Amino acid sequence: MPSAPNILAVRFSSIGDVLLTTPLLRAVRQRHPEARITVLTKRAYAPLLDDNPHLSTVIAFTPGRPLRELAAELRAAGYTHLLDLHDSLRSRVLRALVPGPWRGYPKHRAARALLIHGKRDRYPVHRPVAERYFAAARGLDVRPDGDPPDFFLGRQSVSEGEGWLAQAALGMSRPLVAVAPGAAHATKRWPAEHWRHLVDRVIGMDMDVVVVGGADDVAVAAEVAAGRGERSRSAAGLFGLQATGAILRRARALVSGDTGVMHMATGVGTPVVALFGPTVEAFGFFPYARRAEVLQLDLPCRPCSSHGGPTCPLGHHHCLTRLDPDTVYAAVRRSVA
Repeated sequence: MPSAPNILAVRFSSIGDVLLTTPLLRAVRQRHPEARITVLTKRAYAPLLDDNPHLSTVIAFTPGRPLRELAAELRAAGYTHLLDLHDSLRSRVLRALVPGPWRGYPKHRAARALLIHGKRDRYPVHRPVAERYFAAARGLDVRPDGDPPDFFLGRQSVSEGEGWLAQAALGMSRPLVAVAPGAAHATKRWPAEHWRHLVDRVIGMDMDVVVVGGADDVAVAAEVAAGRGERSRSAAGLFGLQATGAILRRARALVSGDTGVMHMATGVGTPVVALFGPTVEAFGFFPYARRAEVLQLDLPCRPCSSHGGPTCPLGHHHCLTRLDPDTVYAAVRRSVA
């Protein structure tokens, strides 16, 4: 009788990309219940997977650790299936150091570049990245089930996030809406004045607002939350990924740009209103969930980048500045209905 698969999946970063591997990992576990499934990711993103019951082990890679040392550990594990779900310089070096049956997935780099620079869509199909990852698992007889990513939360993190909400008296007697105004790249950020207008409309709908984000988002989160009394508070920079996930799980909806927080919300089952500017659906990173609405403008300059950038190449940033708060508010009302 053949032995159970011993699988290593590699995805070093970032938040959304790591979470989007979980539909594949779930499918592998369901098809091969006796398999050993290990995921290698950066230490900062390991909390996204630590409580995932479909996994056997999460290897948290500390940046700065020599790849040769890591490779020696991986070679000793005797993996039967090696899935490169990143296809970066680091993962390609790792593949050279750990010989074996590596398989990757289509990143469509040429089609992406042609769409950005030539505005011609030559993608063979607009398939979400969560489903593209399945190409790396050919031979394991798995298929997407269409369900969203998994973001499982530990008990302590749930207590931490929900305890803060209770102390802040948010979402206790009124529905709660989460907003995430930050983004790693400036061109993915909706203007702060639009966020403030939206928060005012949501509070006027007799709902509370929590502003979420990481340490880099503290300033803009405080600006968005300020001046609205106890009905709007910022949790940005206060919690790790899991406790933030617990806060998102309590929300009736999240409003976010094209960021990892959007995928965290889909992973805990919270409806999403996503605001897309420089990036488009063909790239594969729209929210992978049924309960999501994407708002975007049909402009000839989109897309201008695969990940966003520091400034709009044309200097106007119309893709997000012209996405008006009343349109977003209407989408929020549909999401919480």
